[in-house]
Parts: sequence; structure tokens; C-alpha cells
Amino acid sequence: MDINYQYSKKRGDFGRQPLFCEQGPQLCDSIAPDLAERRRYILRNPVHQFTQNTPSFSQHTINTIRAEYTNSGANHAEGGWPKDVNVTDPEATQRYRRKIEKDDNYIHCVMALSPGMEHYVLQNNAIDMYRSYYAEMAEAPPLERSSVRIVNICRETTHPPRRVRAICWHPDGGHQLAASYTYIDWDRRPLAPVHSLLWDTTSPQEPLLSVAAAGDAIMDMAYAPRAPHMLAAALLSGRVGVWDPRAGSAPVVLCPPHIAHRDMARRLLFIHSKSGQEFFSSGPDGVCKWWDMRNLNEVTDELIIDMVKSPTEPQNMATAFGASALEYEATIPSRFMVGTENGLIIGGNRKGKTAYEKLPARFDAHLGPVWSLERNPGFLKNFLSVGDWTARVWSEDCRESAILWTPPARHRYTAGAWSPTRLSLMLLVQFNGVLTCWDLLRRQQRPVLSAQLCPEPLLSIRMHESGTLAACGSQLGNIYVVEMSHNLAQTDKNDKSLLTAMFERESKRERILESRLRELRLKQRQPAAGGASALALTTPAADLAAVTAQYAQTVRRELANL
Repeated sequence: MDINYQYSKKRGDFGRQPLFCEQGPQLCDSIAPDLAERRRYILRNPVHQFTQNTPSFSQHTINTIRAEYTNSGANHAEGGWPKDVNVTDPEATQRYRRKIEKDDNYIHCVMALSPGMEHYVLQNNAIDMYRSYYAEMAEAPPLERSSVRIVNICRETTHPPRRVRAICWHPDGGHQLAASYTYIDWDRRPLAPVHSLLWDTTSPQEPLLSVAAAGDAIMDMAYAPRAPHMLAAALLSGRVGVWDPRAGSAPVVLCPPHIAHRDMARRLLFIHSKSGQEFFSSGPDGVCKWWDMRNLNEVTDELIIDMVKSPTEPQNMATAFGASALEYEATIPSRFMVGTENGLIIGGNRKGKTAYEKLPARFDAHLGPVWSLERNPGFLKNFLSVGDWTARVWSEDCRESAILWTPPARHRYTAGAWSPTRLSLMLLVQFNGVLTCWDLLRRQQRPVLSAQLCPEPLLSIRMHESGTLAACGSQLGNIYVVEMSHNLAQTDKNDKSLLTAMFERESKRERILESRLRELRLKQRQPAAGGASALALTTPAADLAAVTAQYAQTVRRELANL
């Protein structure tokens, strides 16, 4: 049965603006619940079933009907001559031409064709078809179309699903990456298998290798820059270890428990050294430890993340700040940065002789933990921090406030990274599964592109050194390899100078505001300190007594009128 509705309308009413009005809901029908069927209702337990959404391809060869072709041609040497005229005799052809030219039809035919021929001859003489016209006009820039697309998805099929804690790309610039997975409870006990996986993004059907540390979950992983076949990892128990994927899934060496972190080792980064095998780690215990892969039986250096107020004040482990993010730049080998669990960013310097000199800088960054911390690859004085519901760009010259920040988002940001090729681009992932691309030179109030990669939260992101690929890890263990368009991966010739001017302008503005705020705070403290003594000196006791008597008299008068 066809369900349709027909209506008629005058032709003069076509194209007019429709005017809508608010109207309350209209009840079409009401079906009362069946109590007998409600008693028979049984709640079904949740059922989990995993499927692999991989497209299937098949190849088939067929033979089409063969077409037969023949080549034929005609030799046209001289046409339009009658058979009785010898074409090779010049006198015969000349006599025939004079005969045709005296014919009246020939004259009328030539007069009819001459206007059209004259028009095309004059047109051909007026326009030079081999000339490039409008060459002096500037070429219009092409329309930019920013886009991202999911190239591959590395799916982790362990049950229950484990979240992606960290991602690191292979340093040789290929398509291999390592990812650490964890699923722990409030007491930090693993509730799922603790192995981590090595993937090849070109064939994500199965991982290349699974690495594990005898029941200990891996929290962070990093490839050695000068020994790409070596992999260092930070563990849930506070220990650190080294793996060689060529030797298998077991660790090559682990540090002893008595020199490990007191709490879990959350972050790990390699540092610039002669051997290229030194790294440092940190965690919620508030201690940074420096290690050498060749000898993990002892630490090479150790620093408590506790900012003291004077060079003579000792550090205390009880007041140390737990680390949630680390940052290190190889071109500044002695300096590093630590993002803490209470929203602080602390700058460190290993060349300092005292604890006061080793932790010289402090930034009040976020309201909660700092989840990501990364310097701009082209402007080392500026760095990105991600926490709570905002992402902020800082300058080392301005410690009281950030120079740039995003508007507060509805869903909190969980990680962020700079693009290694386009210096003004930063990528942020949110808890609702959205990847946002912010280009500071194009737009600062909102992202230039937002893409919904998945319905589950995205927790980590790592950029490839080519600048065209990014790996995003989700809460369900999926790694989405995203490819960006050309305008988001390549920089223009004027971008660096424009970004330099913008950073300098914003830093100068923040310095002016900081100096003004210091002046206002100083003026507020001065009257507060001397206000009470000045009032006591300028107000005699007789005046105070007179005011008190007047107040009491007014109160008695008002009570009498009631």
C-alpha cells in the first residue's frame, strides 16, 4: 500500500518565503503498556563480540569479445577534374579553368563564399593564437582545502580492551611504530595482559612483535636514536628496561628493583650523549633518574623535583612534585622540562651546582595534570602544554602567563604535538574522539580542521618525522594512522618570519602586562601596610567618642518611633 499526501497550490504562491511558527506537540496515538508482557521481560546480560572491519578483495580475469580491425585508405592526389581532362597536361588544365571561370554559377559561388572567408581571415590576423594573453596579471593562489584521512587502523583485540598509553615511531623514518597498552585498576594492578606491540602501519592486520616484562606493564617506550634496533621502556613497577626486537619479546636487561622509582615510571626520553644510549625517566614519585643502557645497575644522575626557595635549603621527597610529562630537546643538551600532576611546568638545568640552580623556572600552567609538553621544533623558546580543557603556548621569557591559548573546550584535551614540518601547526586530541588541527598563522580562535576519528576517547598522539602522518591512540586500544593534506604538512616561504613576528609580539604584550600587574600589586600592598597606623594617628579620641554618642542617640530615636 502506497502512503502519499497530495496538496494543491497556486502558481503565484511558488517561490515565496515560508513563514514558520512554534506549535506544541500533537498526540497522534497512545498505546498503554501491557502488564502481562512486562512481567515476562527478562534483562539480557551484555554480550561482547569482536569483528574485524577489513575490506575483502578478489581478483578475476575475463576475456572480452575480440574486435576485428581493418585498415583502408585512399590516395587523393588531384581531385575535381573530369575524366576527359588530362591532369598531367598543363595546357589542358588551363583551358578547363578558363572555361569554368566564365561560367555564371562559378561567379555566384565565389561571391557567396567570400564574406565568410574574409571574416575568418581578418579574425586570424587580429588575434595571435600563439601569444600568451594576460601574462602581466598576478596568478591567483589556489584554494586551500585542508583534510585528513585515516590511512590504516591498528586494532588490538585483547579482552578486556586496553588503552594506548604511549606511541613512538621508528627513528629511520619508516612505517613501523611501537605502542604500549595498559589496563589497571585504582590500586595500579593490571587487569589485562601486559604485553606491548610493534606494528607496521602498511600491513596492520597483525603486529610484528609482542614485547613484555614478566607480568609488568609497560607505561612508556622510546627507540634509541643512534641504535634504532634498541628499545627502552618504563614499567609500572618503577623499573626501566631495554629490549632488542631482533632477540625476541623478552627484555635484554632490567634495572634492579632497589634503584628503580618508588612509584611507577610514567615517562621516558632519550638524551643527547656521545654514545646515544642514555635516557632519563620520571614518575609520580617526583624523582628524575638518568640511565645508561650499557649499565642499568646504577643511575648516572638523580634529581628530586622539589623547588627550594634558597640555595642552602635542602630538598625533600615529601614535597616533591609528581611528574606526568617530560620534554627534552637534543640541541639544548643540558636543559629539560617536567610537567607535574598539579599543573606546574618546571624547567631544569643539569649544569646547576645546587638544587636551587638545577630547577630555576616554574610556570603555573593548568588546573590539573599536564598531559603533554613539547617544544616547537623551529622556535625552541616556545613550547606547548596540554592539560584540563585548554592547550597553551608558552615562552621562556614570560613565566606568569601563556602567550597563546585555545578557548576552553567542551571535552577536555588529552594530548598534543607540534608538526615537525609546518611550524605553526599543532595537533590536539580530545576525550570525545576528535582530532583538531590548529594553525596559528591562519586562525587562533578555532581550529582550521576538526575530524571525528572514533567514538571512544583519544588519549595519545605522535607525529611522524615526515610531517604527513600522525598516530592517534584510543581508549579501546586502536591506533589510527592519519594522513594530512599538503597544505597542512608543508610550510610556505614566509611562514617562519610571520611566526617569529607573532611570537615576539605576543611575548612583548605579556611582558608589558606582567610589569603592569606587578605595579598594581605593589600599590595595593603599600596602603594595606600603612593604613591602620595612619588612621590611629589622624583620628583623635574625642572624635571617636562623639561619633559613638551620636550613633547611640540615633538608635534610641529609631527604637522610640517603633
